[in-house]
Amino acid sequence: MLTIKEKSQCHYDILSLGEVMLRFDPGEERIRSTRHFRVWEGGGEYNVARGLRRCFRQRAAVVTGIANNDIGLLLEDLILQGGVDTSLVKWFEYDGFGQSVRNGLNFTERGYGIRGAVGCSDRGHSATSKIKPGNIDWDHIFGTLGVRWFHTGGIYAALSDDSYHVALEAMKAAKKYGTIVSYDLNYRASLWANRGGLNKCQAVNKTLAPFVDVMMGFPGLLGIEMETEDQTTLDTNDFEGLITKATQQFPNLKVFSSTVRHVTSASQNDWSAICWGHSNFYRSDAISNLDILDRVGGGDGFAAGLIYGLLEKGDLQMAVEYGNAHGALSMTTPGDNSMVSLSEVEGFMSDGGGKTQR
Repeated sequence: MLTIKEKSQCHYDILSLGEVMLRFDPGEERIRSTRHFRVWEGGGEYNVARGLRRCFRQRAAVVTGIANNDIGLLLEDLILQGGVDTSLVKWFEYDGFGQSVRNGLNFTERGYGIRGAVGCSDRGHSATSKIKPGNIDWDHIFGTLGVRWFHTGGIYAALSDDSYHVALEAMKAAKKYGTIVSYDLNYRASLWANRGGLNKCQAVNKTLAPFVDVMMGFPGLLGIEMETEDQTTLDTNDFEGLITKATQQFPNLKVFSSTVRHVTSASQNDWSAICWGHSNFYRSDAISNLDILDRVGGGDGFAAGLIYGLLEKGDLQMAVEYGNAHGALSMTTPGDNSMVSLSEVEGFMSDGGGKTQR
């Protein structure tokens, strides 16, 4: 099973490597026609660290790149409001108009009913994609400071060839110093479109997988063959078979987890989760007809809850239940990030939630 370093040995409980973007949210309106946006910060890997800090009270930090201008300072301010340590951020000098380096922007509308969510990213030449191998002192971070858990994922690895090599460099250093490594197989077709598509994504994931302890996401992104290409029709039995094949191919994996989502509409999903470890499968209770306000970040919320369960409870069944509850509740609030408390998560786990708190 997982051998997790003691809190007293480490400066951080969780460190994430990934891009943090400004998210522009038009609320109930459309990107194409709105006259105002609310602004959040968000990013697949970062959302996990932030959830662990704000909901689960873990000591969290992020390694990311930020262009040094007013937009970057806003991004930093939002990260600080989330309680995530910014001392490991790599700052890049700004050239005045963003030709060489800039901060990523993400315009996202939530969708409603039959109208699905829409994302429009503007993240070319982003500071995070410019981080190169050797730019980050991983020996200092993992060896001197100490980190209990390191998390990154497929979105960061897709940003550039350098990003993939930095992820690999960080994973090797984390393993060297006994830090648990998790990786989320997040796939964004737009990021891979000019870099080899799905096949290239799978090849990169296969190269990184031998350095991972806890894998999250859809096993097909490791190139595991399946009978159908439609993920929305898969049930827990299908996931069991795919995860079994993945763990046979990569015997270093100690835990493999995934959400199982059946989409009724943009506003309503059936939601559950599955987790493999100790050669056994663990499942959360399914939530039927889950009403969704904003689905972005639900999978990251699941990852944060799962990691908390493994860090603090050391129990796979508890971990998948924390992940399932936190992911579901995260989708009931706007923005990429969790706005729920640990007491709300545990209350939902015990009674299904929905009761008025007085």
